[in-house]
Amino acid sequence: MLSMAILGTAGHLEGEARTTRELIRESSPGSDPEVLEAKLGIRERRWTDTRPSLMAARALRAACEDAGLEPTALKRVIYTSSVGGDQLVPATSNRVMDELGLSDTCDAFDLNNACMGFMSGLDIAVRSVATGLGPVGVVACERISPFISPEDHRTYLVFGDAAAAAVVGAGDGGMLGMHLSNKPIFPASVQLPMTGFNQVPVRFASSNKDMTRIAVAALKRAADDVLGQAGMSMSDVEWVLPHQPNGRMLDRALEALGARPEQTVRVVDYIGSVASVAIPFSLARLFREREVKPGDRILMIGVGTGVACGAMLYQVPSC
Repeated sequence: MLSMAILGTAGHLEGEARTTRELIRESSPGSDPEVLEAKLGIRERRWTDTRPSLMAARALRAACEDAGLEPTALKRVIYTSSVGGDQLVPATSNRVMDELGLSDTCDAFDLNNACMGFMSGLDIAVRSVATGLGPVGVVACERISPFISPEDHRTYLVFGDAAAAAVVGAGDGGMLGMHLSNKPIFPASVQLPMTGFNQVPVRFASSNKDMTRIAVAALKRAADDVLGQAGMSMSDVEWVLPHQPNGRMLDRALEALGARPEQTVRVVDYIGSVASVAIPFSLARLFREREVKPGDRILMIGVGTGVACGAMLYQVPSC
């Protein structure tokens, strides 16, 4: 076990709520709104014009407040996003630091591992704290709305904008097991090419059926591995926080993992598919809305295009 604690969390939404039924009328007028909304398991999402660095800074500041720390206490800031930030160079994390009033107090860098970005950042944060560098702020921010349009209803009806953050530091909790892997021989399910300075749309490159099959199998493998590391089974886990690309895939994931609906915090219904933000957003809601007890075990588990997958089994500090 790597000793550490998640000291604070926060989820952050901005912009006007756009309902799925409203967007169906724009992008797929021949479809039955009620049927399609039920199929997606998404009622609404937020789209915003706010700069990613500002969204990220607001989420990370709130996570620091939840931890009872000033942002100046951070020794590392990790910014993660599937679609980038304000800029490629220098790293957007520098702008996050600037928004927080930080200068030469810590290091900062950007990270992209699609929907698994927060988990990859959390892995670095945990290992940083275990070797004496902390606290560490990990912030995921996805502003995907500029990369979608009504012409492609598959993406238009799914994606939302959001940010979420966690502050990791010393404590008597710990990671009981961690698993991260990428399997690039699988076809990428979601693609956003880079073509110079031209903005191109994000698109799904696989069918819903194939995406669900690959994702659920990857989640099951990751869960089995991390539970095996800890010498535990699903019956030993109090909370399960899977990636939430849509409502139907979340249901399939819970079923495959043998988890009960009441063990998770469902957020996809009202924030949409938010890539790397989904797990930390549900983690923040878990600590605010549920009775999480000292010693409880939380299984965070995700999958993303790449194909990247991972799982972490976190034990809440005893005090």
